[in-house]
Amino acid sequence: MITSLSNNRIKHVAALREKGRERNREGLFLAEGVRMFQEAPVGQIREIYYSESFLKTTGRRTEEESLRHEKNLEKLALCRERGIFTEQVSEEVFRKASDTCSPQGILFVMEQFTYSLDRMLLQAGGQRLFLALEDIQDPGNLGTMLRTGEGAGVSGVIMSRGCVDIYNPKTIRATMGSLFRVPFVYEEDLGAAAGKLKAHGIRVYAAHLEGERYYDQIDYPLGSAFLIGNEGKGLKRDTADLADAYVKIPMEGKLESLNAAVAAALLLYQAAGCHRKEKGK
Repeated sequence: MITSLSNNRIKHVAALREKGRERNREGLFLAEGVRMFQEAPVGQIREIYYSESFLKTTGRRTEEESLRHEKNLEKLALCRERGIFTEQVSEEVFRKASDTCSPQGILFVMEQFTYSLDRMLLQAGGQRLFLALEDIQDPGNLGTMLRTGEGAGVSGVIMSRGCVDIYNPKTIRATMGSLFRVPFVYEEDLGAAAGKLKAHGIRVYAAHLEGERYYDQIDYPLGSAFLIGNEGKGLKRDTADLADAYVKIPMEGKLESLNAAVAAALLLYQAAGCHRKEKGK
C-alpha cells in the first residue's frame, strides 16, 4: 500500500493530472471514478490506484450501484491477471491524487488514443456526421460536445490546435465515458480538414449569426459537418468561409448566441433527424 505523498508514482499521477505537456510527452492521461473505470477499454489502461473505500461492499444504496461495484471489482481482478500495475493507496493519498471533491476510490492511468482524419473518414458509417471545433476553451463544453456527439451518432470530432486539451480531467469527466468511444483528432489546419471532408462528399455548415437560413429549415444530407467557434468570439472569418453554407439558430429576447455545447447539440440532432428520415425512405 502506498501511504506517502512523496511516492514517485503518486508524483507521476499528479503530474499527469495537472500538466498537459506531461500528458502529451508521455502519451498518457489520468481518469477516475467507478463508471469511467467500468467503461475504460482494458487494453488502454496502464496503472490503477484504489483506496480501501473502493473495496468496501457495504453502504451501497441501490441494487444498480451494488452491481456496478461488483463489476468493477471483477474488472480490477481482470486487469491484475493481465499484468497491469495495480496498487492500493491510503485514503489521504487518494484524496490528494484525485481531481474531484468527492473521490470514488479509483483512478487510473491510460494510454492516449490515436486517430487520424483519414481513418475517421474511411470508417464513418452511413450517417457520416462530423463536428469541427475552433478554439473551444471550456473543458466542460468540449466534454459535453463529445458526449452529445455520441448520442447524435457522430463519426468523429475534429478540433483546432487552439482547443482545450481533451485529456484535461474536467473534459474527461464531462464526456461521461464518450471519450472512450468517439473518434477525435486535432488538426493544425482546419481549412485542409474541411477540404478533405468536402472531397468525401460531406457538406460543411458554419454556425454563424450571419446565416441566411435557420438550422431547422435545412434538409441535411447524409454527409454533413458543422463548424462551431470559440465561446466568446465565434468562428474566425477565414474559418467560417470554409463552409458551404452558414446556418443560424433563432434567438428570442436579448440573446445573441447560445452556449457552444448547446448550439452543437441542436445542430447535430437536427441533422441526425434528417438522416433518419432519409434512411427511412
